[in-house]
Amino acid sequence: MSERSIDIRGRSVWLYEDGDGPPLVYLHGFPDFLGAWAEPLPFHRDLAKGFKMIAPAHPGCSNSDEDDDMEAVEDVVFHYLEVFDTLQLDRFNLVGSDIGGWFAAEIAVRHPEMIEKLALVGATGLFIPGEPIADLFWESHPSDGVSLAGLRALMFGDAEQPIARDFFPDGRGEIEQELLRYKTFRLASRIGFNPPYLHHRRLRDRLHRFKGPALIMHGADDRLVPRSHAEAYASGFPAAQLEIIDGAGHSPHLEKPDQTAKLLHKFLSGEA
Repeated sequence: MSERSIDIRGRSVWLYEDGDGPPLVYLHGFPDFLGAWAEPLPFHRDLAKGFKMIAPAHPGCSNSDEDDDMEAVEDVVFHYLEVFDTLQLDRFNLVGSDIGGWFAAEIAVRHPEMIEKLALVGATGLFIPGEPIADLFWESHPSDGVSLAGLRALMFGDAEQPIARDFFPDGRGEIEQELLRYKTFRLASRIGFNPPYLHHRRLRDRLHRFKGPALIMHGADDRLVPRSHAEAYASGFPAAQLEIIDGAGHSPHLEKPDQTAKLLHKFLSGEA
């Protein structure tokens, strides 16, 4: 396991790297390592087994520099193309969760030749008429100035389970964790604060461009992203499979880390 910073035309990008083997790029979400948590979790350590996992922090998240000119998801795509060029990655497996899944899908439809296999976990990014993504930004404000129960309910199947309270405690948490959450919300607001939130209207019509193997994973009790979004991803990619994970909400990689990692490894190894 190692952490380092790389320079992308004068801006610093923070990277976490672990494991050996074929390259696997992991794009984090909000309830995630680098998004709202400082250290890799069991899911991330399992994902690195058999692969060289490269997990960059999005612009402005964790220790990555912010890009003041970033205002649309297209800017995020070009940012990551420059990251891949700097790392000399020309073909790799790509996994993304939450907004990281959105970014991964946008990269795959624009440059399908770069992606060996694509896996999305609770991905945002689509516009489905009548089935909007829930208002994450509203729930980010504590009710009564204290409680984040509403945010936990969007992010986890059981809002009171220990990991949900660890990620989003009531009251004021440790300043470092508060800053992590703030930075990720700030990025999300730059590219997704356009009701209905966290989507790109043209993405669904472009999914057919990625014809490689795709795995769509979705928590059965996800209250942030409706199940119809996962189904649309699965039907939009020509070679996709959909896995609904029982007992999990929006964060199956945190709520069911062993099951989620095993499904991913089966898919990436060609057993699925």
